[in-house]
Amino acid sequence: MSWVESLQRAIDYIERNLLNQDLSVEHVAKACNSSVFHFQRTFSILTDMTVGDYIRRRRLTLAAEELVNTDHKIIDIAYKYGYETPEAFTKAFRKQHQIAPRDARKKRGPLQSYNRLVIQIKLEGAIPINYKIIEKDAFQVVGVKRTYNCQIGENLSGIPKFWEEAHLDGTNNRLVGLNNSEAAGILGVCIVEENQKSEGLMDYWIACAYEGVVPEGLETREIPASKWVVFEVHGAMPDAMQQTWKKIYSEWFPSNPYKPAGTAELEVYTNGNPSSPDYYSEIWIPIK
Repeated sequence: MSWVESLQRAIDYIERNLLNQDLSVEHVAKACNSSVFHFQRTFSILTDMTVGDYIRRRRLTLAAEELVNTDHKIIDIAYKYGYETPEAFTKAFRKQHQIAPRDARKKRGPLQSYNRLVIQIKLEGAIPINYKIIEKDAFQVVGVKRTYNCQIGENLSGIPKFWEEAHLDGTNNRLVGLNNSEAAGILGVCIVEENQKSEGLMDYWIACAYEGVVPEGLETREIPASKWVVFEVHGAMPDAMQQTWKKIYSEWFPSNPYKPAGTAELEVYTNGNPSSPDYYSEIWIPIK
């Protein structure tokens, strides 16, 4: 089974089990024979939302349809779609649809519908993805790290804030001065430890490649020897980086015989103005 088929199978599983209150990311990942982290990461890259967000939006979409088309009690619909109290249901419903359930029943405003996802892969040749494959020995990085829960999307909002703080407190400039190895530039490093996989946790480092005694106030981590596919990223941050991740998973992996190895992944930010349309950066993914 290809990873595209696997992802569609997971979506089908979600749709069949939307009314199952025990539905979880772990169950969905298991249904498509994937680790929790890899499934959640791939899903969020391609859809810009977490699995939990998708489940919530679909339930509230169906709940709205039921409110409009049936005379079922609002409290019964709330329980049916996983809300223990009418107040919790009203709060979530209003957040998505911008109106209260009672107003939806009276057809007093538009509703926001999230349709069932269908994974469609586009193999495009007009805009090339420039890459190279290299083999590299293990190397050391030093920097600062934080842990994020990918199941609830902490990484999506937390990592940009982490970068902002690193710029403001001088960490970024400090790392620029320390870099003395390959992968020149400031690194964003995604690492999932073995004991984090079942919980959907990820360590994210802001770091640099550095050989020597670890400076005070920084941590160190060895990046294992790997075969890497290195993708060029051209354009202003963060859009260029985000769009390249999407192209990698929606175009490059489906048309190549490689799979992510599951070890540390790198975003390499070079010197220059990251807001410039000519800014150059890279994505390094270990492959097998």
